[in-house]
Amino acid sequence: MTFTTRFAPSPTGPLHLGHAYSALLAHDMARARGGRFLLRIDDLDQSRARPEWEAQILDDLTWLGLRWDGPVRRQSDCLEDYRAALARLWEMGLCFACRCTRRDIAEAASAPQEGAAGGRPEFGPDGRIYPGTCRGRGLAADGDSTCTRLDIAAAAARALPAQFTETGPDHAGRHALDRDRLIAEVGDVVLARRGMGAAYHLAVVIDDAASGVSHVIRGADLFEATQIHVLLQALLGLKQPEYHHHALIRDAAGKRLAKRDDARAIARYRADGASPEDIRRMVGL
Repeated sequence: MTFTTRFAPSPTGPLHLGHAYSALLAHDMARARGGRFLLRIDDLDQSRARPEWEAQILDDLTWLGLRWDGPVRRQSDCLEDYRAALARLWEMGLCFACRCTRRDIAEAASAPQEGAAGGRPEFGPDGRIYPGTCRGRGLAADGDSTCTRLDIAAAAARALPAQFTETGPDHAGRHALDRDRLIAEVGDVVLARRGMGAAYHLAVVIDDAASGVSHVIRGADLFEATQIHVLLQALLGLKQPEYHHHALIRDAAGKRLAKRDDARAIARYRADGASPEDIRRMVGL
């Protein structure tokens, strides 16, 4: 099996040092193993994606000395792939339409019997944990639906047992998915939103499988989301990659970098005269 990994930025802002670290690490690991390094543009959210940011991403990666194998995959070109996977999950009886707004979910989660006070965490890897308001209502997936959700309990009953391999520094080893934890700490995750072909969790699973990704290398902040991705892989009969979640690049206060941290944007360092070797030193490579 050829070692194949990818870097998948969203064109919604500038690349910062954290992005540089993730891209360089994935590139270096692929090259050290004689493998393939792919580039994907995660532009599902067309309301925020901008062509000028994509152009900047490609320019910054090239300046860093990265070369990717094959054409760039853009999520906006793959909507039919996501729709087909979503249709399969509907046919399996594992989806339901949801008409709840973010405000509805927040109010339901704050009710006395819900939330952390009820022994359940408020947030999980898909954001605020859905309280199940629309589950079982039999709503049609129509223009009134805000999104399509996965019935996590039904999905777990169908797909478990399932495990995945992690090689990152903090969680190395084999990890088994746990039904009770999926229900309590993940909840009914969003698979597609109104106006978008798919949401992140479904799209990333389809993308990695379609590209033949054997090793997913990404930040530690996505480790908890891996159980969602492994569950979807099992449901859809997709080959499971190996995972490596690396440490995050943080600022002086210990906060992880975000796209709003323009002061740490690669373009800013370039403008100030930094070299690609300087960036490697800054991120510990």
